[in-house]
Amino acid sequence: MIHDAQLDYYGKRLATCSSDRTIKVFDVTSPATGGATGGAAGAKSMTQIKSNTPTHTLTGHTGPVWQVAWAHPKYGSILASCSYDGKVLIWKETSTGAGSGKWTTIKEHSLHGASVNSIAWAPHELGAILACASSDGKVSVLTFKNDGTWDACLFTAHATGCNAISWAPSVLPGSLIVPHPSGTSQHPTPIQRFITAGSDNLLKVWTINTNSTAPSSGSFSTPGIDLTAGGGA
Repeated sequence: MIHDAQLDYYGKRLATCSSDRTIKVFDVTSPATGGATGGAAGAKSMTQIKSNTPTHTLTGHTGPVWQVAWAHPKYGSILASCSYDGKVLIWKETSTGAGSGKWTTIKEHSLHGASVNSIAWAPHELGAILACASSDGKVSVLTFKNDGTWDACLFTAHATGCNAISWAPSVLPGSLIVPHPSGTSQHPTPIQRFITAGSDNLLKVWTINTNSTAPSSGSFSTPGIDLTAGGGA
């Protein structure tokens, strides 16, 4: 069973993941062998895509893979995946000098104690940041640092499991068109906000805690917004 399918930023490659514990990467723009007929130049028909073999098959998970997510291309060809095995793998494609590159695992995130159900990259303005939601009720936020290492923030988000996560834009609505006083920055301060959905029928909006007296630097907290999904909707 295929659980997720995601096109990259340019719509040129397709990543899929399934119960067979693999991730497959397809080229959906190069003409198929024998030439394509009809449609835009360099584009494949759906029939050709279905009959095409993947350019790469990524293995590393030991359970069904629920979701994949492409990072913004400013960070390179990077793909993240999450699985029932409780792990998040971050893959990077490196050029081999002969066209198609080689995919390697650059990060294995295994802080969760149960299935990781959803992952999402933050808006690229915020940096290479990946949020992960798990059945253990916790959310983790991975941040790539300038020294080449990853920082991890882990906290409890829901009492009975977290099933989905999604980032908000890095600026507040309307902030780009609000007049700024003379002499102040014309660029609004970016913010880190995301929403989670849990098995407790709650939706929670989280924002980064910038209070210097907070227990841990870079921690997240709910700004008093718990949206109850009534009736299990």
